[in-house]
Amino acid sequence: MIYLDHNATTPVDPEVLNAMLPLLREHFANPASPHPAGQAVARLVDRARRDVAVLAGARPRDVVFTSGATEAANLAIAGVLATAPPNRRRVLVGATEHPAVLAAAQAAVELHGGRVQTVRVHPDGAIDLSHLRALLHPVPPSTAVPSTAVSPSAAGSAADPEGSGGPRGRDQADEVALVAVMAANNETGALNDPRPVAALAHEAGALFLCDVTQAFGRIPVSVTETGIDLAVASAHKMYGPKGTGALIAGRPVRARLTPLIHGGGQERGLRAGTLNTPGIVGFGAAARIAAAMMDDEAIRQRAQTDLLFDLLVGWLGADALEVNGPVEDGSARPGPVRLPNTLNLRFVGADADAVQSCLPDVAVSAGSACHGGGSEPSPVLLAMGRSATAARESLRFSVGRFTTVDQIHAAAATVARAVLRVQSLRAVGSGEVPWPAEPGEPELPAASDRPVAGWTGEVSPTPGRTPELPVPRSALP
Repeated sequence: MIYLDHNATTPVDPEVLNAMLPLLREHFANPASPHPAGQAVARLVDRARRDVAVLAGARPRDVVFTSGATEAANLAIAGVLATAPPNRRRVLVGATEHPAVLAAAQAAVELHGGRVQTVRVHPDGAIDLSHLRALLHPVPPSTAVPSTAVSPSAAGSAADPEGSGGPRGRDQADEVALVAVMAANNETGALNDPRPVAALAHEAGALFLCDVTQAFGRIPVSVTETGIDLAVASAHKMYGPKGTGALIAGRPVRARLTPLIHGGGQERGLRAGTLNTPGIVGFGAAARIAAAMMDDEAIRQRAQTDLLFDLLVGWLGADALEVNGPVEDGSARPGPVRLPNTLNLRFVGADADAVQSCLPDVAVSAGSACHGGGSEPSPVLLAMGRSATAARESLRFSVGRFTTVDQIHAAAATVARAVLRVQSLRAVGSGEVPWPAEPGEPELPAASDRPVAGWTGEVSPTPGRTPELPVPRSALP
């Protein structure tokens, strides 16, 4: 199996596992216990807290351990709204936020009152700061510019900052309590600079929640320097264990939160329950490793995703691919303002689910692993202005720490063959090309008939004998 779905989850790094095992064996004591065994474990937890804080650019006391980023997001959003004044219950969320943030925001306003509004994104996936500013400072109906004085599009932006014909102006829950905009998108890798978002939120008296889950350990993150009030992260996205995450928030913000889970008062009263010490220590080890390897990994992984794109273009042709997300200026190539490990591509005329069914030995994704399945097109791509058809023809590739160049070559050829097979079957089914003269005749040459020397019937090529670009379309396996 060639695993190219590291944005869904990552394997536990062997060094992380080695750090965790003693907590499952000899160091099993409760860190809240006052005896030496308990205090020895408490020191290990403290070290992990420091390591996570260093990677986040925060202080150790700002780290609250949770079961993952989903719990952390729920704690942050519900905790803020629970103590917000009645006239400040509006929550603004980016249109491409993770389902954990979107669902948590909706649940919080249903429980505590208020409303959720969506901030548009640009076609490359970056947040629309002008729309965010308009939502933070809506124009009351009495002072709205008459539509006859401006163009229809401008009128929609000025008089209806929601961009959806929804309520405008000021009401009893008009002030914004929280703005939620992610640092890096899990599907496209598009990045948002937290600083202008934080500045706009703070100017309006709102707090800024930033989901740094995909960015954490892949690109530099500094909670304190960028003005982030609340950040959420998860260990399993960075070669740590599942079931462990963190809410990162300074003391003034933590004091405004109310807990979701009540009990013994652990984690400064914000997250009751005996600490998951193996998971926390594993999270800390993963953070230490990421801090040491992040720069080198970013260079290598960007080279791998660029190589994957070039190989697919060589196999399929430039017109058969479209990049979902940032692109280079004046070109259709993946742009630099993205997660280095992430590439989201549309394969024109090839349904993504059908392509995946032809990839038993390559793990890729057609969207977020947290959408709960189903055949609906990606909400992220739809929010970026892609059509439903384009979204259904898109796949996400996310390389990781242990991905090799040979795997990239093998995956590119295997994916290209699957795409052409789906496209050919679609053409036959639509009548664009005739059915084969003989029933059962293969639409494409069998794998054993590949004309490129060095390939075998296995998924992976013989090391050192991968095909070089440019590769003619006629040479496709």
